[in-house]
Amino acid sequence: MRAHFSIGLLLIVLAIPAISTSSYAQVSVGVSVTIAPPELPVYDQPLCPGDGYIWTPGYWAWGDDDYYWVPGTWVLAPEAGFFWTPGYWAWGGSGFVFYDGYWGPVVGFYGGINYGYGYFGHGYEGGRWDNGHFYYNRTVNNVNVAQIHNIYNTTVINNTMVTRVSYNGGNGGINARPTPQEEAAAHEKHIPPVAAQIQHIQAARAKPELRASANLGKPPIGATPRPGALNDRGIVPAKEGGRYNPPAPIRPESTPAHPGNAIHPNELPPISRPMPSSSGNPSVDKKYQQEQEKLNAKQEQERQKLQQKQEQEHQQIARQNADEAKKQQLEQQHQQQTQQMEHRHTQQQQNLQQRQQPPHENPPNPPQEKR
Repeated sequence: MRAHFSIGLLLIVLAIPAISTSSYAQVSVGVSVTIAPPELPVYDQPLCPGDGYIWTPGYWAWGDDDYYWVPGTWVLAPEAGFFWTPGYWAWGGSGFVFYDGYWGPVVGFYGGINYGYGYFGHGYEGGRWDNGHFYYNRTVNNVNVAQIHNIYNTTVINNTMVTRVSYNGGNGGINARPTPQEEAAAHEKHIPPVAAQIQHIQAARAKPELRASANLGKPPIGATPRPGALNDRGIVPAKEGGRYNPPAPIRPESTPAHPGNAIHPNELPPISRPMPSSSGNPSVDKKYQQEQEKLNAKQEQERQKLQQKQEQEHQQIARQNADEAKKQQLEQQHQQQTQQMEHRHTQQQQNLQQRQQPPHENPPNPPQEKR
């Protein structure tokens, strides 16, 4: 069965910059999505643009009925001594809920997600503050030592199981819970994403190629040197994509299905029966009724047969662990098969109706006007 998704408002947090910095806490961003976000892609970290910039990892966001990739980027810390706690997706019981990231004096819980570059599931190993200056750990950061001198080298032992799963909890998610320190960090002074980060998110959402449905989990822009610099020469593409399970197209209950949008026979509208024939001849009408019922039964049988065939092909490709490109190719083939069958059925119905229409009588010639 194909996964479907739905959107439900949980908590609207749209005017993020207007929230008080002293009362801001990590909260859900307002949608519950029943299809899991794609895995995290693999990408290189661009060079740090200058002193005071802190790395913020990329993540999958949700908008316009699709996931889209927000590239990782370097962001100037809003205050000395503040770190970035990344946002994360978590299973909420009926859907996946996103918890927004924030700035604070302590790195809080971010779902146990291994974002890399110092964010290995808990805490941050990419740098530390000392006397108002941020010192970069070169073992996990790409820093130009000729430009930035406040650096150190500490080997980080990543005990977290290497995984690119991008969500916490649920089936297949990261099984991690916040530590007491991380729970306490949630109540510390927070600053929401700064204006540059908000603009970065908006720019990513506006780029069609960053949508998961377009890049199949491998975004062409994995990370940027600065927020919003999606066309900068320093951008880096994803080297490897993550598994992506595209959602089935939504068709509201109030909107009738259309054959051109159907992918599988069970998504087609019910077979409609034309109005009964009323030729005035009972035997002719009865014969037409029998032919109509016979045709409907035949078409319904063909629908079921094609549906079973396509379901078997879905199961076969799932056992083969095929990539998303092959899965999409199969879906396109199924849609073509379904549309061809429906077109043939429509033509059959029209032919039957034409055969039952009584012939038109020739109108009598009008009387000749005498001159």
